[in-house]
Amino acid sequence: MPLNRIKIYNQLLDIVGMSGRERTISLEGIFKRDLGEQSPVFCGKEVHPTPREDGEIPMETLFRHLTTEMTDKKSRAREFELERSKRLHWVRFHLDQRKEDNMLLFSAREPEGIRTYYYDRNEKYVIVLEPLRNGSAYYLLSAYYVRGKDAMRNKIEKKYRRKLDELY
Repeated sequence: MPLNRIKIYNQLLDIVGMSGRERTISLEGIFKRDLGEQSPVFCGKEVHPTPREDGEIPMETLFRHLTTEMTDKKSRAREFELERSKRLHWVRFHLDQRKEDNMLLFSAREPEGIRTYYYDRNEKYVIVLEPLRNGSAYYLLSAYYVRGKDAMRNKIEKKYRRKLDELY
């Protein structure tokens, strides 16, 4: 839908009434515009797509992570997720750090390694990054709308309380 290309933060993309194919075309257009044409820079570090999974092209992996959610950890199955997809155009907005109020920026040690979180408290939206080993750049792992009966929001706030002393 061409109107989706003019949506700005904190509007939501109009994708509900679309067929799966129309929705994918619309979302891919937003994705390519915001993340495919020029690598974003976050906190002075270049942001790269999620590392390759199962031979998949990294940009395809990233698109999948930004528009689907894992439904089965064992099989790593993913399904389309409306709430994160409607906010796809928010990723670049936040990576460009255009919003300054009521934001949390921190790194925390997770079982998978160090993760850097950028959390928009007002909109309940989080971006998850992984610093490269040499610290010169980030991998963009995912971004999603935090939903549920405050469980997820409290989870992010809990991570913030145990944040590392420095940002990675």
